[in-house]
Amino acid sequence: MKKLALAISSVVIAASLASCDGGTQAPKTINLSYSSAPEKAETDSLAFPIDKDGYITIFDDSTFTGWRGYGKDRVPSKWVIEDGAIKFNGDGGGEAQAGDGGDLIFAHKFKNFELELEWKVAKGSNSGIFYLAQEIYSTDDEGNKRLEPIYISAPEAQVLDNENHPDAKLGVDGNRKSMSLYDMIPAEPQNSKPFGEWNKAKIMVYKGTVIHGQNDKNVVEYHLWTQQWTDMLQASKFSEKAWPLAFELLNNVGGEKREGYIGLQDHGDDVWFRNIRVKILD
Repeated sequence: MKKLALAISSVVIAASLASCDGGTQAPKTINLSYSSAPEKAETDSLAFPIDKDGYITIFDDSTFTGWRGYGKDRVPSKWVIEDGAIKFNGDGGGEAQAGDGGDLIFAHKFKNFELELEWKVAKGSNSGIFYLAQEIYSTDDEGNKRLEPIYISAPEAQVLDNENHPDAKLGVDGNRKSMSLYDMIPAEPQNSKPFGEWNKAKIMVYKGTVIHGQNDKNVVEYHLWTQQWTDMLQASKFSEKAWPLAFELLNNVGGEKREGYIGLQDHGDDVWFRNIRVKILD
């Protein structure tokens, strides 16, 4: 694997410096546009803290500011904040669970970026981290509009209890274990921690190069919009023959602007995410 450093210098635009009542300087903030509802342009704006290294905190440990459900204008009730972390309250039913769930997205589209977060799972849990995601609607033969699943437009970094979830034994060469590019590239080395313990994840997207990091090790590298990417799709569950719409969307992931949402997966199981921050690499 090429050892391309995950840290690439960035120029952060539109950062603003505020002042407190006592005359001391408050933390720097950056304004990010966001889409408050599906199919709505990013016409609203919110301020988020940004540190001296250019990392923007997109989850403040206590509110869902900037977040909403995929295909929704609100956060589904199964997503809660618990002990400074975003938690999905699963019912053990996998993707077939009942109730007010669904995937969660941060409703600002990023292009070139570095995402850092921590995650942990309950015993036997499955989830994932999506990036460059779009909200895709299709129309059936009767003219009915339908929201397509997030994973047909976005690569997925797998989040999994490798020891207790059967998905770890499926796929090819471990390409469904944690922080693998789901169903395409296995994370190597596979260094995830057991259920109940926090793992560190890092995902970098920079002009087509993508790197997954897990617990301070680079474990996946690949290149979007290349023949390599197309060939991997053709060998996966998203092949042109097996799933034409998914193949079309993923082969052109990010759309014309090559940007998209960060998403957290509802797979029906308990999962936690915290310390979520993004650096813009432009």
